[in-house]
Amino acid sequence: MKLPLYQLDAFSGRLFAGNPAAVCPLARWLPDATMQTIAAENNLSETAFLVPEGADFGLRWFTPTVEVDLCGHATLASGKVVFERLRPGSAAVRFHTKSGALGVAKKGDWLELDFPARPAKPCDAPAVLLDALGGNPREVQKGVRDYLVVYGSEAEVLALRPEFAALATLDGASVIVTAEGDEADFVSRFFAPSHGVDEDPVTGSAHCVLTPYWAERLGKRTLDARQVSKRGGVLRCELRGERVGIAGQAVFYLEGTIEVPG
Repeated sequence: MKLPLYQLDAFSGRLFAGNPAAVCPLARWLPDATMQTIAAENNLSETAFLVPEGADFGLRWFTPTVEVDLCGHATLASGKVVFERLRPGSAAVRFHTKSGALGVAKKGDWLELDFPARPAKPCDAPAVLLDALGGNPREVQKGVRDYLVVYGSEAEVLALRPEFAALATLDGASVIVTAEGDEADFVSRFFAPSHGVDEDPVTGSAHCVLTPYWAERLGKRTLDARQVSKRGGVLRCELRGERVGIAGQAVFYLEGTIEVPG
């Protein structure tokens, strides 16, 4: 059985930056084990699978090792595929996911995600978390899925050299580290070794946590964000009550077909 496959760099306006995502449109869902195997073969932080559901699409995301409940960059990439390959001329699409209905809309040269806000709350930090990250964080909070660890400067975030094997023991939790930015409102990095991704290049879903935090901290609803991984990414975020707008660009890198057992 041959299937179409696209690979895009998301949250970047140029190739070889941002976060690579694979997008695999399907006529109907494949067995979970098959989708997981395809994601492992792609060996990207996320592979998205989408299936038509009337005017909308169903959407699921897999890392090389697990299915996840929310992913930003692969949703952005999926929107780009819909607008430019599957339904040319369309300007908005709705995806049905494990995190509810998610929208992607064209905003000029950018695409904007409509995602749920996931504000974190202060928590007692596990010793393994602080030891594995290092540095001197000012604050630790916990959200639905992720720890949010706040540092005093962008330089501190850039200097972190985490012990990924230790972070992988945090009961499946991922880790966002963040600080106020030098040239953006805030910067971040994202670590998810328990999901098979030591450091994710650009993480849209993390901004469901980061946007409410920095909107309150900085007293502004619209924020410019940078994820300061090696590849780097640029995002524009807006707090909208219980939702967040997360905008970015995406560019095509690869188009082809894959062959899997039918």
